[in-house]
Order: sequence, then C-alpha cells, then structure tokens
Amino acid sequence: MLTAKLRPATPQSDQLEKTPTGIRGLDEIANGGLPKGRTSLVCGNAGCGKTILAMEFVARGAVEFGEPGVFIAFEETPDELEKNFLSLGFDLKKLVAKKLLAVDYIYVERSEIEETGSYDLDGLFIRLGHAIDSVGAKRVVLDTLEVLFAGLSDQAILRAELRRLFRWLKEKGVTAIVTGERGQGMLTRYGLEEYVADCVILLDLRLQEQIATRRLRLVKYRGSKHGADEYPFLIDENGLSILPISSLSLNHQASTQRVSSGISRLDRMLDGKGFFRGSTVLVSGTAGAGKSSLAGAFALAACQRGERCLYFAFEESPLQIVRNMKSIGLNLEAMVKNGLLRFHAVRSSLHGLEMHLVTKHKAVDEFKPAIVVLDPISSLMAVGSPTEGKSMLTRLIDFLKSEGITAMFTDLICSGGGLNQTDNEKSSLIDTWISLRDLELNGELNRGLQIIKSRGMSHSNQIREFLLTNKGIDLLDVYLGPAGVLTGSARIAQAAQGKAEVLVQQQQQVRKQHEWRRRRSSLERQMAELRAQSEMEEEEERQIRAQEEALTKTLAGNRADLAQLRGTDQLVSRTPAKTKQNETTGH
Repeated sequence: MLTAKLRPATPQSDQLEKTPTGIRGLDEIANGGLPKGRTSLVCGNAGCGKTILAMEFVARGAVEFGEPGVFIAFEETPDELEKNFLSLGFDLKKLVAKKLLAVDYIYVERSEIEETGSYDLDGLFIRLGHAIDSVGAKRVVLDTLEVLFAGLSDQAILRAELRRLFRWLKEKGVTAIVTGERGQGMLTRYGLEEYVADCVILLDLRLQEQIATRRLRLVKYRGSKHGADEYPFLIDENGLSILPISSLSLNHQASTQRVSSGISRLDRMLDGKGFFRGSTVLVSGTAGAGKSSLAGAFALAACQRGERCLYFAFEESPLQIVRNMKSIGLNLEAMVKNGLLRFHAVRSSLHGLEMHLVTKHKAVDEFKPAIVVLDPISSLMAVGSPTEGKSMLTRLIDFLKSEGITAMFTDLICSGGGLNQTDNEKSSLIDTWISLRDLELNGELNRGLQIIKSRGMSHSNQIREFLLTNKGIDLLDVYLGPAGVLTGSARIAQAAQGKAEVLVQQQQQVRKQHEWRRRRSSLERQMAELRAQSEMEEEEERQIRAQEEALTKTLAGNRADLAQLRGTDQLVSRTPAKTKQNETTGH
C-alpha cells in the first residue's frame, strides 16, 4: 500500500525575505515586495515610468519604512530630479537634508570612454560604496545602465562587468533596482541583465486607437510566487498606482441591509425597501428617458442619509449636472459643498479601459464612498472591444462589491433597440436591472419604468409611468384603458372620462334610490289605506254582530213577554215550537 509522504513545512526564517516598495499595487503583485538584499531589473521603453518607479521605491522606503536609500543617476542631475519629483509629492531635498536619501549624478561621456583590457567599474563601486555608507542605505537605485556601458562594444567586458556589478550589490546586502532600456527582441539592449537579476519588471507604454496605456508585468521572480499578468498603472500627482487583476473567487459579502433609491414608489416596487447594500444596479434606456435623473435621485438620497457618494460622469460637467438636477427639484449643490458628493468628470476617450479602471480604484480608495454612480457605462465600454469592456466591467463590479459599495450604472440604448440591446453579458453581472422606455401614444412620447430583474427580492412586474416634475420624480400607477396602458394626456383624458362615467353611475344610483323611496312611500300609503279599510270593515262587522246580538236579545225578550200574556208556562215559552205543534193537533 502506497502512502503519501508529507513534506515538512518550510520554516519562516528560510523563506525569501521581501522589501516592500510602498507602491500601491506592486507589493500585492509581487506578493509582499522585491527580494530583500538582491537586485531587481526594471526595463522598458522611453517614457514608460522606469525612473519614477525607481525613485518612488527609495523615497517611500525612507519615508514609510525608515530605510535610507541611494539614487545614482546617469542622465539627470540632482536639481533636475528634485524639481521633477516635487510635482509627484516627493521632497527629495528634505530627505537629503535628513540623511534619509543620497542622490548622486555620474556624468559619462561616450567619446571619453576608452576600451582597454583592464576596463572595470572600480570607480563606480568606490563612489557608490561611499554614498551607501554616508546614509546607511538599505535601498539603492542605478538609473540607467545603458549610459554607463554606452561606449562599450566588447561584449565580453560588458558581460563580465555586469555580473560583477550585480554581485557587488548583493554582497553589500542592499535591495537594489537597476533600470534599463528595452532592446530589439530582448528585454534589455544587452540581453544579459534579465538573466543576472533576481526579479525582472517590464514596463510598457502601449498606444491603441490613439489612447496610451501603461502596463506592468513581472517577467520573473526567483524564489517567490507572483502575478504574471499585465497590470495597468497610472502616474499622477501621487506617484505610481498599479491595478492588480481582481480576484475571481467571488467571495465578497452579501448584505441584507437595504438602501433607498430616493424614490419612495420605486422602493415599494422593490419589495417596499429598495436595493440591497453592496449590490449593482443598471438603469438602461434611450436618450432622454431619465437615466441620469434616476441616478441623481439615488445620489441625493445617499447624501441625505449622511453617506458619501462618488459620481463618475463621462458626458456632462459637474456644474451642468447640478444645474439640470435642480430643474427637477434635486439640490446636489448643497451636497457638493458639504463634502458628501464628489464628481469625477472626464471624457471616456481620455484613457483606455485599463487606465479608467485604475483611476476609479484610486478615486474610491481616496474618497471612501458608500455609493458610486457611473453615468453612462455605455460611453466607457465603447472605448475598447466588447471583450475588453466586459473584462473591465467585471473587475470594476468585483472591486466595488469587495468594498461593500452600492453602485448604479446608467446604460444608453438606441431608440427602438429594446431590451436586447443591453447585451446578456452585461446584464448578467447586474443585481437589479431597471428599464426606462419610451411610451408613444396619440402623438405623445411619455416615459415608462419597469423592473426587469432584482436578485434576492420580490418586485413588481408592472410598468409605471415615470414623471419628471419641478418637485422631483414620481411614478404613477398603471392605467389600463380599452387600448391598453395609457400615459400622458391619453391617461388624463381617460381618467376624466372614467370619472364622468362614475359620476353618471352615481347619479343614476341616486335617481334609482329616489324612485325606490317614492315607490316604497306609495306602497306604504297603500298599505296604510288597506289597513285603515280593514280596520273599518272589522269595526263594521263588530257593530253588525253587536246589533244582531242586541236584536236577538230583544226578540227573545218579546217572546217571553208574549208567552206570559197568553198564559203559557215556562216550558212552553222555552219550547215554543213544540207547543205550537200540540196546539195544531188538538191536544
């Protein structure tokens, strides 16, 4: 029976030590930083950011990690470097005064270089060693090697001195960055540095459809796992920002808390509570359907709750958005002034998709919003190919979800395009999809709102008329007429006709009630007359009976009196018929 033999865990002390760069995103890609005590190569074409990355490495090391550094330049003087990097937020003169940084410029004239068999870099080593000792440097930068070896054509001497330089830096125990120009078909001009260095970082400035994008790739990293993809990066007033590819593990949290859309009747359509916090909402529709207005109401509601909102606009300036929203009763200006609402407005054609993604990451990290609006996402996705657009949107949504940020994207579709124009790939990434559509009837164009889907909650399946008024946004109940859903003046006319019909019915009911009461009164009178007549007849009958009884008594009395007069006994008087019979027969 075979059993697996487990390899003992590597002690922490035997693992490769890292030196954090302090550059946003680079340490994440490099799994903690550059190899400590070793030399890393940063190569690329002119203008791709090699010197900035190298200087930021030593400057941030001095400021953030307390590790002094040395920067040896072969192309720029210390004064030039101080002016250049001051615009990026690095005060090199101050760092030099505090003995946290030593900047040295070595001038090399190609025509003055004489190749001899004894050519070596001893002079550089002496100068560099003095600079390291003067500040106790832990980090060293050489920028760039091409200038140092520009006059050498003897490849054997060049290769020997390159190896010697890298070995000397390693023996000094400093973490070093050496920059180099990219060669033809090779990472560097001499094709040797990438093999000698322990870590190789390739920078690239790529121009595609007249849009420039900078990218970074870790070509190799001895003894450490690292990200091997291409990563876009941005150079701005705060230095270098690199955007790692978002994780595809889909392990972000799912909140049950709700946030209002800013429209009470829309909240009622969404299970009466609004959107889930941390979800992504897509509002699609044609031009003029009210997408930006809906986004403005959502942003205003967030600010009124005391939450920060970051509004990315690609087609309107912030002042134009504030003015337009004021016309429908949404006062965004006050929220901008109190710092709860921040606009980030640029044309989508300013950057490539990757650079847009970097800027959004950076803006979110700086402002820490609870709500993000992108208006419209269709303008942004038009910059690249559909595949690139989906990749960018996926990574952006993953980033926002990982931060627990509720996002609303607006999406412009062409008139008559219908729901199919918002492609399935885009809509499948969205949690709640709201469609704004044009409703044309009787020569009028009105707006309608419908919730296509909303994950995790029950929602209305009805179309609501979407109204923009000077008092805000309102949704009207569905009005069904003979021809279907009615909007605008047709709805008003049909509603008026309906009210008139109701009034006619009410009047008819009133008349029927009057007629019924009249007939009831007539019947009651008839019944009263019949009762009176019946009582009269009963009284007459009672009187007749009384008269008959009186007459009977009178006749009986008269007979008794007559019998006495005739001398008849009581018996005869009691049985007059028999007496009369006896008298007839002669008895």
